[in-house]
Amino acid sequence: MNQFPTQANGRAASVPGGARVDVRQIQLLFTRYKVLALLFAVALIWLFFWSQTHGTFLTPRSLSNLFLQMSVTGMLACGMVFVIIAGEIDLSVGSLLGLLGGLVAILTVNLHWPTWPAVIVVLIAGTLIGMLNGFITTRMRIPSFIVGLGGMLAFRGVLQWSTDAVTIAPVPDDLVSISQGFVPVAMSWWLAALVVAGSCFLTVRRRRNRARMSMACPPVWVDALRLAAIAAAVVGFVAELNRANGVPIPVLILLMLLAVFSYIAMRTVFGRHVYAVGGNLEATRLSGVNVDRVKLAVFALMGLMCAFAGIVTTARSAAGSPSAGDGGELDAISACFIGGTSMRGGSGTVYGALIGALVMASLDNGMEQMNVDTSWQMIVKGLVLVLAVWVDVLSGSSRN
Repeated sequence: MNQFPTQANGRAASVPGGARVDVRQIQLLFTRYKVLALLFAVALIWLFFWSQTHGTFLTPRSLSNLFLQMSVTGMLACGMVFVIIAGEIDLSVGSLLGLLGGLVAILTVNLHWPTWPAVIVVLIAGTLIGMLNGFITTRMRIPSFIVGLGGMLAFRGVLQWSTDAVTIAPVPDDLVSISQGFVPVAMSWWLAALVVAGSCFLTVRRRRNRARMSMACPPVWVDALRLAAIAAAVVGFVAELNRANGVPIPVLILLMLLAVFSYIAMRTVFGRHVYAVGGNLEATRLSGVNVDRVKLAVFALMGLMCAFAGIVTTARSAAGSPSAGDGGELDAISACFIGGTSMRGGSGTVYGALIGALVMASLDNGMEQMNVDTSWQMIVKGLVLVLAVWVDVLSGSSRN
């Protein structure tokens, strides 16, 4: 006999002792407070590694390396989250990162181009290659999974051929400074003040707009508490990094991309179209939206993010490596799923994907400091990915 009977509607289950567990409420908690749950998970991960490394994991220099390490995955995740929200996938991003990183090394080292023209050419090349992926997917009707799989092999092959499978080094110092440079301390504090002031301005404007349209506003203390949390996080972030060498330039670039992509996702017509395409493709097409154009733009943004990540990778290692970007696609996709992006499309956030990238980087950094074997690192990351998708399944069930 079943010892744990459920109600007819499947919402509650009895457990020994007479207590009742409301499964629906647990699912709703996953759905509504996913970001808070992610931040809580990051805190637990940090506390665990802090205790296991005798405090070295949370030193300013270690945190600086952690955020620098997550910057490349975060850049890829910024683009990948749009691709997944639109109902597609791109498995070629790791190889494309390596190809574009190799291209900037070839231009600056072998062809003796100035750094900034080379950077601009690589950014344009990344956008065009992303558009090519989108064109093949939308116009030739080849599934994006196959297009990405083919690109993963082809781009890696082009990289091996163009570099003769050898490392190209050393790259110019001004290119190296893109990844190994730091924001001056005074400027970092000015930027922190700008972020806090911008958050206050946007909060006040949102409350005024909702009041003007006779919409309900949250209590003032809720917004005040949220702004206080933002200010505390920004000040603590800048203060800790300034105790090392300052805010790394790639981290600043990532934060700027976060602001731009979050604005695109939440405040523009294009962003709403991306969510609509992933949520219900046929209904969106029937409503007059050019679905193919939206997907083409999404893949172009993904290519642009691969260019940013490739440039930072080459600058960080001061060389163009034929193995650069190996596994980058898995880290980017994992970061999106861990950050709450739905594998079914139509749901996800940029900041959630970046928190997912922080989770991945924290696991990598912490296990490396603990000298955990590489095989076990892969096992742990795989289990975390499966857990994240399971949470997404629970969230999807709660919405049905």
